[in-house]
Amino acid sequence: MDEQLQDIRGKKVFVGLSGGVDSGVTAALLQKAGADITGVFIKGWYPPGMPCTWSEDRRDAMRVAAHLRIPFLTLDASEEYKRGVIEYLLSEYKAGRTPNPDIMCNREVKFGAFHRYAKEQGADFIATGHYARTEHDTDGNAHLLRGIDPDKDQSYFLWAIPKTALADTLFPLGGFHKPEVRKMAESFGLPNARKRDSQGICFLGNVSVEEFLANEFGTVPGSAVDEDGVEIGTHSGALLSTLGQRISLEDAPPGPWYVISKDVEKNRLTVAHSPRTKWASSISITDTNWFTEPKATAEYSAQYRYHGPRIAGTFNSARHTFASEEGIGDAVASGQSLVLYEGEECIGGGIIA
Repeated sequence: MDEQLQDIRGKKVFVGLSGGVDSGVTAALLQKAGADITGVFIKGWYPPGMPCTWSEDRRDAMRVAAHLRIPFLTLDASEEYKRGVIEYLLSEYKAGRTPNPDIMCNREVKFGAFHRYAKEQGADFIATGHYARTEHDTDGNAHLLRGIDPDKDQSYFLWAIPKTALADTLFPLGGFHKPEVRKMAESFGLPNARKRDSQGICFLGNVSVEEFLANEFGTVPGSAVDEDGVEIGTHSGALLSTLGQRISLEDAPPGPWYVISKDVEKNRLTVAHSPRTKWASSISITDTNWFTEPKATAEYSAQYRYHGPRIAGTFNSARHTFASEEGIGDAVASGQSLVLYEGEECIGGGIIA
């Protein structure tokens, strides 16, 4: 359990209740620790005409709050979500990059709009159901750590949140494994204890990125070529594809086929039987956010996708470049995030240029 929970009795905590199991257990644990809890459902922006579970999620969140007998509020963050997440997502895909909407959702909504709202309402802390941990040093600075469950650790998605928000945030689930959380949901008698985890974009329920993009951009068939430039089939639209993605092609030889480069203007994809691109020794990043400033001589491990490989190397702050002697051979997509770790501590990251 997060070290901050050792001294929160009587503290006013606003918990982001999504309607899912993780946030419900978060609220129950904080209540058990003696905190003064308020549950808050954060309403995002939802694309017209597409199925979305937000009303059902809000109902489940209300049921959790009623079961725990805590106040329940709804925060309308649709403006922040549409501007900071949806418009960002679409503009990045139009530019041929591969964005990560969950990272921007955390920065702009959960640890942006929600954090501001909670503090305006007099809350001492906010809390979410992320699988991550924090520790505080002797100067009171907050440090972000990986969750102990390697299959659920979500620190990768938190690199961009403001330091001020991190200092005010509790992550009660960071010290648990997911099966333990499921058991706790049952033991607390939560009405949503057996609800399945959402698999879609942040706030869009079970809508996948592919479905959302196809709805926004439509499908525009284009050519797929191999590494020698020979046309081998067709695809449903370059804007709908990301580097490293396994893709289904029409009228193509047997696969599997993976996208290794894309030309949005010509609506053309270059594909290969492996997702690996040419080996590189460095990655440059922009829009950096640091909880702890990187040191020139220190060795860090880096991840350039969620649950991706951990690569050892150094970071040049002047050039905003991470370099590794191991080489970087997987599909590294511009627009994705490179996140740096020193041991189990996430020191920050940036957007791959």
